Amino acid sequence: METLPQSVMLVLLVISSLGRTASATVFTLSNKCPYTVWPGSLAANGADILGGGGFVLPSGESVALTASPGWSGRFWARTGCTFDASGNGNCTTGDCGRLACAGSGGAPPVTLAEFTIGSPKDFYDVSLVDGYNIGMGVQAIGGSGDCQYAGCLADLRETCPAELQILENGEVVACKSACFAFNTPEYCCTGDHSTPATCPPTQYSALFKNACPRAYSYAYDDASSTCTCSGADYAITFCPQGV
Repeated sequence: METLPQSVMLVLLVISSLGRTASATVFTLSNKCPYTVWPGSLAANGADILGGGGFVLPSGESVALTASPGWSGRFWARTGCTFDASGNGNCTTGDCGRLACAGSGGAPPVTLAEFTIGSPKDFYDVSLVDGYNIGMGVQAIGGSGDCQYAGCLADLRETCPAELQILENGEVVACKSACFAFNTPEYCCTGDHSTPATCPPTQYSALFKNACPRAYSYAYDDASSTCTCSGADYAITFCPQGV
């Protein structure tokens, strides 16, 4: 068999590497909650709008969404939704005003799964910076690198302080972040508190962190909350503990 010149082999290796880097990423969203959720998606910088921006996901079902290389955006779950035939309506938590949240984020408090794909690694996290409405987990599938599990498995509605609670018919349906509840620099990391040195954790972010150590608890919680991986697909689970 004829041996290819080293220069040709190098070119082929580079092409192969580029092909892997530029491959699409599959997000599989699964609903393990005992009730229906309505996932929302929001893309950044003109990236693909996945799942039409929002859709219904009954209990026990899954949906796979494919993102182009370089995709950046977020996913969240909406609860207690009602929509008309035109897709207009509202939700108890995570609302964006319509079924397809194209261009609109979910109203806080809401748990977020955030992604930036291939820069050059994938960066991802589960964030409680905008508060909590539902448990969520992110698992990298088939990638290389650290590829840690990110998520909030605890039900923060059960331990949410009264001053952070969102109530619906006497039931706690979501838990505000301290920033959303009080809108002050020390909780929002703004103004004189706009650096990691001047915006340390608070009693409220500590409550979130203790319950969900693998999720962002406030704006400067990067060190223990941002995950990286390369060449992975991602499983996003709502209510990973089934509650």
